[in-house]
Amino acid sequence: MKARLVPMFAGLVLTAGLVGCSSSTDSTPSAPETTLSGPVVTVTGMAYSPASITVNVGDTVTWVFDDGGMAHDVKGIGSARSLLRSPLKKSGTYTATFDEPGTYDYTCTPHPDMRGTVIVQ
Repeated sequence: MKARLVPMFAGLVLTAGLVGCSSSTDSTPSAPETTLSGPVVTVTGMAYSPASITVNVGDTVTWVFDDGGMAHDVKGIGSARSLLRSPLKKSGTYTATFDEPGTYDYTCTPHPDMRGTVIVQ
């Protein structure tokens, strides 16, 4: 009789342990959400998206670098040269605040075919 009780008892303990370990709620802490306010340009797929953006005087534009580890930058052309000067970045963000109305053209130093424009009203 004892020989049959031991396997049965072991099965009950195993079942109880499995039930005790399951949970319907996920206790893993979630990463904090980061949201960007204001106009955003994504740098991905060897392009600035959108390529042209219209903002208001005083707005801050954020460029989000997300092109699979490829380095890009935001370099102003002409009169925008002094305002738009990001470092080469593989990820992360770069911001610029536009205090004067006008058209601000920019490019990527290693990829000059990448072009973008910020129109400030």
